[in-house]
Amino acid sequence: MRVRDDMTFPSDEYERRIADLRHRMQQRLLDAVVITDPENLMYLTDYQTTGYSFFQALVVPIDSEPFMITRQMEESNVLERTWVEITRPYPDTGDAIQQLVTTLKEFGLDTKNVGYERNSYFFPAYHQDRVHTSFRAGQLMDCFGIVEQGRLRKSPYEIDVMRRAAHAAEAGMRAGLAAAQVGATENDVAAEISRGMFTAGGEYPAVMPYVASGPRTMIGHATWEGRELRSGDAVFLEVGGCYRRYHAAIMRTVLLHEMTPAMEHAQERMTTALRELKAALRPGLTVSDADSIVRTIISDNHVGAELVTRAGYSIGIAFPPSWDEGYILSLMPGGDTVLEEGMTFHVIPWMWGVEGTRTVGISDTVRITETGCESFFELDEEFTISPGAEAAGNEPVGLRAV
Repeated sequence: MRVRDDMTFPSDEYERRIADLRHRMQQRLLDAVVITDPENLMYLTDYQTTGYSFFQALVVPIDSEPFMITRQMEESNVLERTWVEITRPYPDTGDAIQQLVTTLKEFGLDTKNVGYERNSYFFPAYHQDRVHTSFRAGQLMDCFGIVEQGRLRKSPYEIDVMRRAAHAAEAGMRAGLAAAQVGATENDVAAEISRGMFTAGGEYPAVMPYVASGPRTMIGHATWEGRELRSGDAVFLEVGGCYRRYHAAIMRTVLLHEMTPAMEHAQERMTTALRELKAALRPGLTVSDADSIVRTIISDNHVGAELVTRAGYSIGIAFPPSWDEGYILSLMPGGDTVLEEGMTFHVIPWMWGVEGTRTVGISDTVRITETGCESFFELDEEFTISPGAEAAGNEPVGLRAV
């Protein structure tokens, strides 16, 4: 392992992560693991590239130096970004899987118990089948989740990086709230959010901001499509700030009209859910109990809204197509996983279908502390009323033509 001072974290942080991984490998009787998930590669080595759709793998033997298989063009990312010293690149005219199998044999791992991430997005079934066909003397075993066990609890170093991601997210959200005015377009708002994030030191996020207005707020995961904001609209914004691939996310809502009883009730339900949840979050609480707090409060409404998703999800390292770590852990019914210090969650007591016509949201990203939880944000949690809303009039709030 090369010691260098220009990575996201100090070398001892990566040494700890590899040592912890090897401890889990030993528990599972694995002689080596083949790690292909982009987030896991980043976590273990600081390796990143936008070219992660090409096959790439970190092989970690239980008792010898790790090595990487990458596309030849991406080898520079190993050499310039990571502590990894041994690489075996393949050219575009070569065979990535054959390179993996050949290199496993080169390092004496072809007769060993080797784990691989069977559920990795970027290690498809046809690649796995080819490895199984060629790897006859050893045993291949699914080890999906073996790295994620280490990612669940963030170290103090990681929390500091997430604070920088949150700073970018909050800067972007503030810019978006200011830009969401009658006559602007969803594209205008998205552009201001992006400018705010990036000028605050943020990097490209795993998902660009969600910006939906008027009837488009009822479309799941809708983002900007050029619609002009109109008097009477609600504007739903969700921003995920990113720094060194770590994310922190936040939802807010802008009203282009004066506060109505329905919107006031929705705001009260969401802010109450956040307040009650954050008062309860602490080590020892289960993810199911956390979900129940939010779900009970949001479900108790008289505006016909629903919480149609989980109440929150783990968040941290991410590449497109998603900024969440929900596949590792989510706040949802039936889960018995106990919260631990260092876990981080995007908690989302949003309301879908207020009076059947609009979706609104207020959310937070929090970390679990020794005795409770702490938010990464300082932004006011109430709805923003556009300064020009009153002057523009207060039209009916129902569905209208786009």
